[in-house]
Amino acid sequence: ISDKDYLHGLPKEVYDDEWQARQREKTKEFNRRVQEEEEEEERKVQEYREISLRLQNFPDEDLKQAKKLVSSFILSAEEKIEEAAEKGELNELVLLVIWNRLDLARRDDERDAIRSLDLLYRRVEAEILKREATPVMRLLNDLLNLHDGFDDDGWLKECRKIMVETFPREDPFSLLVPAGFDIDKHEGPMRCVMKKEDDIILRVDFVREVDQLLQEVRPEEKAVKIEGGAADSLSVANMLKQQEKQRAIRQVEALLDLAIHLTW
Repeated sequence: ISDKDYLHGLPKEVYDDEWQARQREKTKEFNRRVQEEEEEEERKVQEYREISLRLQNFPDEDLKQAKKLVSSFILSAEEKIEEAAEKGELNELVLLVIWNRLDLARRDDERDAIRSLDLLYRRVEAEILKREATPVMRLLNDLLNLHDGFDDDGWLKECRKIMVETFPREDPFSLLVPAGFDIDKHEGPMRCVMKKEDDIILRVDFVREVDQLLQEVRPEEKAVKIEGGAADSLSVANMLKQQEKQRAIRQVEALLDLAIHLTW
């Protein structure tokens, strides 16, 4: 093909048969991976439905007892992780050991072990980051973890209650009385219990740090959307990976709005 036969704006590689063949293979591979992800997601949804239906066949009392038992298992593991964090035993070396075990499990295709170790790695990593985070970021993390994935209104109601209990009141009189003193009834302890400076989280600090966090993550989200507009396979894959992040961003935005308009 001569130069005059090229369409303006299109690279010459477009007219190369080998290049076109490679692009078709890339597209096929990408579509295959997308289909596998969709099938896996559908399988999980169907599995969840089947389990829910099976649970309905058990007596309510037995179901409650089983849920309590499982909760105790989870709580025990959580306590072990938190206890290790308080002792300063969680560090990069621990993560490397978990990652090494995870890599071995992947080589042996031990699916149950892979799932468990992956969850353990994420939980330990989250606890390390939590310990290194500011008080505001720790509070934000705790509030986000309260969400059950379904009840937004109930979650926001619980978050509002925690914010009211955490942030000091901002009227002048409340600054002069100790925590637990009822300003309206004039009842409660009169002796001030001084908190450590690190334990106090002001609402203005929460709003400032959370707003700054959102300003940092929003440009990244916008960049992914711009790349996805070009219909590039890699960009589309990145957009799929951003779905969970976008849900978290919306939850953080809701918490920021709640803190801004919080009243006591």
